[in-house]
Amino acid sequence: MPPDAALPQDPATLDQLRVLLAVVEAGSLSAAARRLRRAQSAVSYAISAMEQQLGVPLMERGARRVRLTPAGVEVLARAQAVCARADALRELAATLRAQAEPAVGLAVDVMYSTRALSCALQGFAARWPAVQLRLHTDALGAVSALVRRGDCVIGVVGPHVDVRDLQVEHLCAVRMLAVAAPHHPLAAVPGPLRPAELADAVQIVLSERQSDEPTPDQAVLSSRTWRVHDLQTKRALLLAGLGWGNMPEHAIDEDLAAGRLCPLRPAGWPPDGMPLHLALVTHPDRPPGPAGRWLADRLRESLSHPQS
Repeated sequence: MPPDAALPQDPATLDQLRVLLAVVEAGSLSAAARRLRRAQSAVSYAISAMEQQLGVPLMERGARRVRLTPAGVEVLARAQAVCARADALRELAATLRAQAEPAVGLAVDVMYSTRALSCALQGFAARWPAVQLRLHTDALGAVSALVRRGDCVIGVVGPHVDVRDLQVEHLCAVRMLAVAAPHHPLAAVPGPLRPAELADAVQIVLSERQSDEPTPDQAVLSSRTWRVHDLQTKRALLLAGLGWGNMPEHAIDEDLAAGRLCPLRPAGWPPDGMPLHLALVTHPDRPPGPAGRWLADRLRESLSHPQS
């Protein structure tokens, strides 16, 4: 192309597309003008200029509320897509200016409250919309292994897992309850349950899938165990009355309220359940970037807010 050759004119500018969206969302030129803080004549001119550049009418004139022509409906759909991509580009630029990492890997023990996690991630999505999240939920030592291998930069782990070579910080405590279905024989036993009574009943136990150095069993009081690898399966077996087991209160609070599960009281346990302490772990050689540090701070807020 010769250096003095003119580039073809775009059929519509980004500003004109945003004006079109504002008019449609507000319902009229005057309402859009107030929303955009512009004169109504400027809004009307932007629409007219776009119609002239495109060569097709976009709106029916004379209607009290905005009424798009068939061509206007088609252009609106494209305008929404273009503006969304422009917004994403602006968010990416803001992320790059902050020197944030393009993605954050987070590994969370299944004992951590899903509701608390969702709350933290809602804030993360709003603050770092251009940063991708790789979320892993697993049990016991699998979480710390993900951080140690570098698959994740942040981990939330339970007690007694292998955290050697990792930086560890207490995060919060989750209340664990021993429970069984109301039709399970243990649910009918009054008072604290003696070790012999628990030892003769099947206990549903959460275990790791595979590990070279398995995490020691925690609060396993029965010699008869059924082992599962996820909390949802454990809950389903408990609801079916196939055994008793320990569950985080936040995962079964609705079942307790509805009477689908009943709390048990193993002898020696505190009346309100056994606390399970969770910790935040990172690798000293692979510290999180700005977005990861922000997410870690958000997770730390669970220290001052009870998990429910």
